[in-house]
Amino acid sequence: MASFTVFNCKRGFFILKGEKNVKLLEDRIREDGLVLPGNVLKVNQFLNHQIDPDLMYKLGQEFVSLFEGEKITKILTIEASGIAPAMMTGLILHVPVLFARKQKSVTMNDGLFTAEVYSYTKKVKNTVSVDQKFLSSDDKVLIIDDFLANGQAVQGLIEICKEAQAELVGVGIAIEKSFQDGAALIEKQGIKLESLARISSFDDNKVHFVGDETNE
Repeated sequence: MASFTVFNCKRGFFILKGEKNVKLLEDRIREDGLVLPGNVLKVNQFLNHQIDPDLMYKLGQEFVSLFEGEKITKILTIEASGIAPAMMTGLILHVPVLFARKQKSVTMNDGLFTAEVYSYTKKVKNTVSVDQKFLSSDDKVLIIDDFLANGQAVQGLIEICKEAQAELVGVGIAIEKSFQDGAALIEKQGIKLESLARISSFDDNKVHFVGDETNE
């Protein structure tokens, strides 16, 4: 059966091992991120369209540090923007990176793990899928994704891990919108969650991070 380790997580303001790398991400969000209506953050200069490989590598280092000792055998993400930080994490760990497809491929017809995922941004529901030959009960999986808002994409990946009876060691997120429900959705299942940049609000069309008030 799938294994989900329960953690007693207290997610107030804290300093990660790689504080400089986390601040680098926060600074890049402030400099190049664009707040759009509907609580949408556009970061296509370095993550969602054009990718900054050096920054992604530093994020990969952070995820490896945060999940040190877990004996991870596979990184699982979802296409497309989660692939960049997932690839760098897999590169450092020397483990395969598997991404769930949002659209059915002609080469993937049978033997699939699937889950329904609703996108609040695009207002569409997708069936995401993973070929069964790439995920099994022998795997210890780390889920990596670019954003966590309402948590539907990550929840879909969690469901796929359950179908495969793979052991989920945790979830790593580059950018979390802490004012939305995704983090609570994951943590109430007893799953370890580590988010690098945690946004508390978009007040005045600016990005505010969890803990900003302690530094003022």
